[in-house]
Amino acid sequence: MKPLLPTSTAGSLPKPSWIAEPEKLWSPWKLQGDELADAKRDALSLSLHEQQQAGIDIVSDGEQSRQHFVTTFIEHLGGVDFEKRETVRIRDRYDASVPTVVGPVSRRQGVFVDDARFLRQQTRQPIKWALPGPMTMIDTLYDGHYRSREKLAWEFAKILNQEARELEAAGVDIIQFDEPAFNVFFDEVNDWGIATLERAIEGLQCETAVHICYGYGIPANTEWKKTLGSAWRQYERVFPKLQASSIGMVSLECHNSRVPMALIELLRGKKIMVGAIDVASNAVETPEDVADTLRRALQFVDADKLCACTNCGMAPLPRTIARAKLEALSAGAAIVRRELSS
Repeated sequence: MKPLLPTSTAGSLPKPSWIAEPEKLWSPWKLQGDELADAKRDALSLSLHEQQQAGIDIVSDGEQSRQHFVTTFIEHLGGVDFEKRETVRIRDRYDASVPTVVGPVSRRQGVFVDDARFLRQQTRQPIKWALPGPMTMIDTLYDGHYRSREKLAWEFAKILNQEARELEAAGVDIIQFDEPAFNVFFDEVNDWGIATLERAIEGLQCETAVHICYGYGIPANTEWKKTLGSAWRQYERVFPKLQASSIGMVSLECHNSRVPMALIELLRGKKIMVGAIDVASNAVETPEDVADTLRRALQFVDADKLCACTNCGMAPLPRTIARAKLEALSAGAAIVRRELSS
């Protein structure tokens, strides 16, 4: 039987120091060839074990085989030149050197499908797998071919749908699309962003989710948050259309943020993954901190539609901190679960 208030993570977990430099995004691999392939599988197994030890209900790969949540997927596509790089503004927040789209984009083969099969063999628990969303993908590239954000997004949506269908066949229970760009490009989100996301989930029978956060706990994001004022109402711009979409679940940032919890009401009827763990701080939440966030969320979402989650990925955090935060997430959800049962 599925537990009430199941726990999960938004995405990445810290990598072991023997495979990549810790506490760093885009950290280069320390190994190569077959040694790297074996190490990725070992890291995936270790990440699963740590989630299970912490009591996480819906587990993931912890993104252990990826350098970055977007670019690792793009690396496997045709039509993108990683040697030809341009500097672009990522989500209107910071500059980054990115690869260039030089021709029609295409998917040669499954990108994460073998890893998903491997994870499925390790556990009988529900599995959630994260993919980059179409809009966030186009915001992490320089488009020298289509010259249209919308056209490129639709192409990526078709490719993501191919990958998602194979992930479902490999035994993935929930496929999540990461769309932090939804908190920035509001007109595009409503004009075609949500539509391209629906194209990406077309034909899927498994559960689907979209993760919309305020970003990893890196300086560019934390500085941006300081400019957002006393109430972060970005979700208000996209939730109404998301509520009417075929996306089944929405993952959002709540703990230690200035997001008015009442905005969840705009998603009434959807399953909600409430971020109850702050990934921008090394301070470990207490179980009661987590429970308080969940109690406040329950004013606006039914208990059978609420999942307890992290605000975003935890790749930049120390492993000991991430483990402690996962334990707090499970313990906090257990407190509220007992309260609801009584």
